[in-house]
Amino acid sequence: MRCYKPGLKDKARVLRSSMTDTERKLWRHLRRKQINGLQFYRQRPLGKYIVDFYCPAKNLVIEIDGSQHFQENNIKKDGKRDLFLNRVLKLKVLRFNNLDVLRNIEGVVSKIFDEIK
Repeated sequence: MRCYKPGLKDKARVLRSSMTDTERKLWRHLRRKQINGLQFYRQRPLGKYIVDFYCPAKNLVIEIDGSQHFQENNIKKDGKRDLFLNRVLKLKVLRFNNLDVLRNIEGVVSKIFDEIK
């Protein structure tokens, strides 16, 4: 089990109960071990962050980015976050934007399948 910053567990619980439409759409494809029998978790605390989806068996994090993630200051924050997840926790981060999930869920799921092969 990976360690996380105290206090994130309660925040993650709140985030799970208020997922965005795009997170819910992708979750329908990830839950109940639908992808190669792998367990995914949603809104999971890892280190000092809460990630959208996490597959411990493949050390994989999946992030769904809304429009706010394309603002300059948030691009830098996401880069710093991805660097921490990758270098410190040794996790691979896949990022998709809301439009990817809403308009091409099959393509998103296909990319996830390709990554976990």
